[in-house]
Amino acid sequence: MSQNPANLALRFALELAALAALSVWALARFDGVLGIALAVILPVIAATLWATFRVPGDASASGRAPVPVPGIVRLLLELALFALGTLALIAAGRTSAGIALGVAVLLHYALSYDRIVWLLRGNTRQRP
Repeated sequence: MSQNPANLALRFALELAALAALSVWALARFDGVLGIALAVILPVIAATLWATFRVPGDASASGRAPVPVPGIVRLLLELALFALGTLALIAAGRTSAGIALGVAVLLHYALSYDRIVWLLRGNTRQRP
């Protein structure tokens, strides 16, 4: 189910939402140049981490892993970034949006149970 096009589209939208949430938080928390700088820098750092630390053979990344990590590390990284996005929206006063993001992330992971099992098993072969 994790490779279903609708679930992949949901995952991509959630990734973008989490990155945008970091910008929303920065602009809500800091004024002026600092807020703008953080609104650009924080999502860039998060996206770089997301794209760099991958599990070899993960079909969601075309099997490529710039910096190979075990599945549990990747799963924890994903959960941390989605949690940060959710908490960033709540901290920025966008509570409903934060809750909606958190619920959507949970829905995505429920639909992606096959990928979670694969990550937790530490299998480095290509996922079906």
